[in-house]
This record gives sequence, C-alpha cells and structure tokens, in this order.
Amino acid sequence: MNLVASALEGNRLSLARLLTQIENGTPDGRLALDALYRHTGGAHLIGVTGAPGTGKSSLVNQLARLYRNPPDGSSSRRVGVVAVDPSSPFTGGAILGDRVRMRDLAGDPGVFIRSMASRGTLGGLAATTASLALALDAAGFEIILIETVGAGQAEVDIARLAHTTLVVEAPGLGDEIQAIKAGILEIADILVVNKADRPGVENTERALRGMLLLAHPAQRPGEFHHAQSYAHAEAQSTSPDASIWLPPILRTVATEGTGVVELFQEIARHRVYLAESGEWQRRERLRLQSELDMLLQALLVSRWRQTVSAEAYQDVVDRLLQRDISPWQAVEALLDGHK
Repeated sequence: MNLVASALEGNRLSLARLLTQIENGTPDGRLALDALYRHTGGAHLIGVTGAPGTGKSSLVNQLARLYRNPPDGSSSRRVGVVAVDPSSPFTGGAILGDRVRMRDLAGDPGVFIRSMASRGTLGGLAATTASLALALDAAGFEIILIETVGAGQAEVDIARLAHTTLVVEAPGLGDEIQAIKAGILEIADILVVNKADRPGVENTERALRGMLLLAHPAQRPGEFHHAQSYAHAEAQSTSPDASIWLPPILRTVATEGTGVVELFQEIARHRVYLAESGEWQRRERLRLQSELDMLLQALLVSRWRQTVSAEAYQDVVDRLLQRDISPWQAVEALLDGHK
C-alpha cells in the first residue's frame, strides 16, 4: 500500500501506476480503492458528453485552463481529466486522441490527464471510469472533468456519475435531431452549442430550446406553454432562491476561447444550486446506490457462475437454441440448480 500513500502525498508517477492497476482490475487496485475511499468526497465531478465532432476535448482543455487560472481572481484549483477514448480494434487500448488536443496542459503540475479505453462498454463510459475519478478525488484534485466517448444516445451513464453534466452540440451535424430523441436532453444540466461561429447556430439553439419544453424532467406537463413562458422561467432560475434548475443554453467557440468564461461561471452557479437545494446530496446518494447495485450484480453473477458447471450451463443454452424452454424458464432452471 506504499503506492497509495505516495499517491496521496502528490506523487504523480505513483498515481499513474495506481490508476493503471485500478483500470486493469487487479487485486492491488481493488485494495487501493478500499484505502482511498475515506479520502474522497471533496471533488466536483463535471461530465462532458455529446456526439463526436462537437468539440468536447477542446472545451475540456479550455475549462481546465480556466480552473487553473480563474478569471474571477479566485484560488487556482487542481484539475483531473478522465478522457474515455474509443478502443483500438487491434490492441483494445485507448486511441489517445484527446491527449493530442490537450497537450498544452501537459506541463502543468496541477493538471492530471488520464486517457482510458472504453473497451467496448456502452453508455459512453468505461467500466472503471468511476473508480478512476474516485482515485483522483482522493489524490486532492478538486475539479474532475470526465469526457465521454461521444456515442450519441448511449451517453446517459455520465448523469449517474457527474454532479454537473454538460451536453455539447454543434451546428450542422444534425445533432438537434438526436437531441430530440429521449436520453440526451434529459441528462443536461447545461447545454453548450459549441462551434457557434458556424452557420445554422440559431437553428440549433432554437431546436434545443424548444425541446427543453418537452424533454427535461424539470418541465412538468402544463408548466410551460410557449417560448415566452420558458424565457420567464429561465430568467427566474437565475435568482438565488430558484427551486428548479432550468438548463441554460450557452454558445461557445472552444478553439478561440469564446464563451468559455460564461460557461465556467454557469458551472459555478450550478454548484451553488446543488449545495443550496440539497441536490448535491441526493445525486451523491443515487450515484453511490447505482454503483453499489452494479458491483453487487457483478459479484453475485461471478459467485453464481462458480456454483454451476460449464456442462449444465451449456445444456441450458442448447435447450434455448432448440426453443424447448424460454429465457425466463432457463434462468429459473439455472437458479434452481436443475438442467
């Protein structure tokens, strides 16, 4: 456990090795998570999701720079970045495209960037993303930016992990149509129209604003009837005593830094809302409950598989193929210990 102590003291090499053990699911990695857990709970987890090509990596790069040099003169914060890259079809490893775009942050000792492979996991996150975020939290990183693969509608898993979820769209990619489909808009705390210097930005913003009336859980039936009512509610949501968070829509051009300061300020406002409304604790509880359920499921299935012979299992699969039994009957047969 010397690696854990060294990582907690700020040794970057020890932290990198520890993250590798955690990502690979080694026994030492699991023991490390047990030791690290008591040191967690202080970081603000910010998820950045959206379709490929919307500029998520460039946006994360700009936000990390602002947290290191805040425009409001506040204290600099240590930033961890977990970039979930697509897996290489040949090696299974991360393609590391995000590190190429964030190389200007590489020399900052207050920024730690970790690329990880999705390894075929759906939902935009790798199976161990939450564990890596936990380790960075324990190591003292106050802001953790988690960038998902960018798989469209499958990105909803980030909402179970992050305190604040940014959904990034861009004009001209047809993403406003994707946003209409259930899933993406419902998880957004802040909507970002990046590459706002492109033609069609008004149409994209109009489509997103219109769909917020229907898709976001804060919009209850009959609460808003037209755009003017939405604008009134949006203005109300900026007051300190607003009880409902209405996702704002911001325009940015990440490659030029345009609009990123406003996004930085909106994230800070959302954090205040989470703390004052009690939503932070509610989300933290749901996140931990979701993680506990997944761990229980994985462990119970693993233990159960040890009690069933491979022959018995394959026999049930054969009967399924022959349509002798239904999938539900197969499950019952396996759980009862019968062929």
